[in-house]
Amino acid sequence: MTFEPTGELIPTPTGYDLILTRIYRASADDVWASVTEPERTAGWFGPWRGQAAPGRTVEVQMAFEESAPWCPLRIEACEPPRRLAVSMEDEAGSWSMELLLAETDGTTELRLVHHLASTEQLGETGPGWEYYLDMLTAARTGGGPRPAFEDYYPVQKAYFESLG
Repeated sequence: MTFEPTGELIPTPTGYDLILTRIYRASADDVWASVTEPERTAGWFGPWRGQAAPGRTVEVQMAFEESAPWCPLRIEACEPPRRLAVSMEDEAGSWSMELLLAETDGTTELRLVHHLASTEQLGETGPGWEYYLDMLTAARTGGGPRPAFEDYYPVQKAYFESLG
């Protein structure tokens, strides 16, 4: 299968924002539950455990990564059902991102905004987020085949590198 990349790169005063968007025919509350409830995140990203609240750290299992590691994830802001801001550090470095939801007439736009200091890892980061967002879409529809990571990386690497 071939999946078209959707990411765009916007310069900011501190670096760049990589923005990926998906549209769902669902309420913002329902989409919010898909990205915040552990039993629902387990189906597309991985489960999480801990006491979730702004300023707190939970552990997230990246279930679709090699060895399915558990990683600390700090919740920077949580404004249901509109905005979730998190940060994380792992062997690849540190990253900061936001999920922004906007509902209009029963349709919700989800924007994943990954705040980047540089474009060095864009060729790896972009395809990864495209994959995870399409995993979210597959989990929300509940049927059909799940995307395969090989359909995103390295296939989309050149597209994302060209953005920087």
